[in-house]
Amino acid sequence: MENELQNKIDIKSLLLSELEEYMESIGDKKFRAKQIYDWLHNKLVSSYDEMTNLSKKLIERLEKDTELINLEVVDKKVSEIDGTAKFLFKLKDGNIIESVLMKYKHGNSVCISSQVGCSMGCKFCASTIGGRIRNLSPSEFLDQIYKIQKLTGERVSNVVIMGSGEPFDNFDNFIRFLDLIVSENGLNISQRNITVSTCGLVDKIYKLADMKPQLTLAISLHATTDEKRRELMPIANKYSISEILEACEYFLDKSNRRITFEYSLVQGVNDNIDDAKALSKLLKGMLCHVNLIPINPIKERSYARTQNEQVNAFRNCLEKHGINATIRREMGQDIQAACGQLRKSYIENV
Repeated sequence: MENELQNKIDIKSLLLSELEEYMESIGDKKFRAKQIYDWLHNKLVSSYDEMTNLSKKLIERLEKDTELINLEVVDKKVSEIDGTAKFLFKLKDGNIIESVLMKYKHGNSVCISSQVGCSMGCKFCASTIGGRIRNLSPSEFLDQIYKIQKLTGERVSNVVIMGSGEPFDNFDNFIRFLDLIVSENGLNISQRNITVSTCGLVDKIYKLADMKPQLTLAISLHATTDEKRRELMPIANKYSISEILEACEYFLDKSNRRITFEYSLVQGVNDNIDDAKALSKLLKGMLCHVNLIPINPIKERSYARTQNEQVNAFRNCLEKHGINATIRREMGQDIQAACGQLRKSYIENV
């Protein structure tokens, strides 16, 4: 496993079995792998010098052969409204990504990025402005969580891969991250406490379903017709709504896990009662939940936010037709906590 940035082994992206193979390949004891893994994924150290039960000789070898990925906090904003914290991290190559810590009664949830930027081009999202620069490595997925847990001194119990980027456009690294974060030798976060959001890359939904996952799949739907969806989301030119729903049925059959459909409400575009009725018809009989998201306007687009009265009417219509629906609780409004906003603002002002 090699990081995109260099030729050294990306040690934090190695599974325990791969770390054991590496230790044997350099003529060291296999049990050393578990010690190193514990330092990396439980104690969350930032340097080999902190691994006090390793010999100087082994540390020198690790420094020669491997790269220990560490994200640097370049900005942090904490909401005075609800305590939500947004972190901007600098990667080794100077790129910037963002993560959000949200505090709930049931525990701390961290929303992480999967790419630097995004190539999906959704018209209402700040993350897509500027496109995708590169994929994140598994260690860069992980270190967003590790740094936040270490900085706050509080355990992260829930993870949402819903920040900048399309996780299924970085599928292999996402799956490796998943294997690492749920490992009983690491943070051991249950798959049931993990949510991954996708614009609807149908082939990857099938691929994930065949792994019989126990995580929550969230589909960014945002429209009830292909024509309207193409206006909002370029990916709709490749996959139709019917293809996405077929893939969702397959996922349900394999996982028996309720699917979340994310629906961003854009004033005058997809937020009237006819849209709500059409959405109810599309999802009728499916084990699912709709998460309604009033958009955060961005200056580069002309889209406006749906008024609260209309948002409530939309939800009530869904529920009247038997579709479970909630309105996303808005968190961190005073710190640009919506996806891509703070990163974009930081880059513009550097």
